[in-house]
Amino acid sequence: MIDEIQQDADTRMGKSIDALKNALRKLRTGRAHTSLLDHITVDYYGTETALNQVATVSIADARMLTVTPWEKNMVQAVEKAIITSDLGLNPATSGTVIRVPLPALTEERRRDMTKVVRAEGEHAKVAIRNIRRDANSDFKELLKEKEITEDEERQAEAAIQKLTDKRIAEVDVLLEAKEKDLMEL
Repeated sequence: MIDEIQQDADTRMGKSIDALKNALRKLRTGRAHTSLLDHITVDYYGTETALNQVATVSIADARMLTVTPWEKNMVQAVEKAIITSDLGLNPATSGTVIRVPLPALTEERRRDMTKVVRAEGEHAKVAIRNIRRDANSDFKELLKEKEITEDEERQAEAAIQKLTDKRIAEVDVLLEAKEKDLMEL
């Protein structure tokens, strides 16, 4: 019973970290990265479809992505989707290839992005702490129903706290790496 609760908490904390990684991937640094366009959807014959399912996204150089739609008639739709995204990018089309230059970030913009990174990290930490609270309340419920002893409850809570500390340390490492990436010129 205790093991199931701990396993569930570990799985849910892992999912919180995965969600943080996805959120950080969307934040633009000065360098080109194909995952930058992952969340963009394109109107593909009336259906909203992920960009990477209608086109090939590749890195041309450190500050340029190239997007090559699989169908020639999708070029305008893909270009429009990139322009209307929340990334503030201005793609340039030449034939069937769409070039997406990434402008250099200003110092002020970098600082703003760092604040966003910290906020995302704090959301992940809150989610992890909420999972810890849920697990601890499950342990208290088991104790109340006399399915476990007080010692078992204390040991289980200590194990959950250890797991929480480990996951929060992972979040801190991710945040530090992203902030370093953002502040590089």
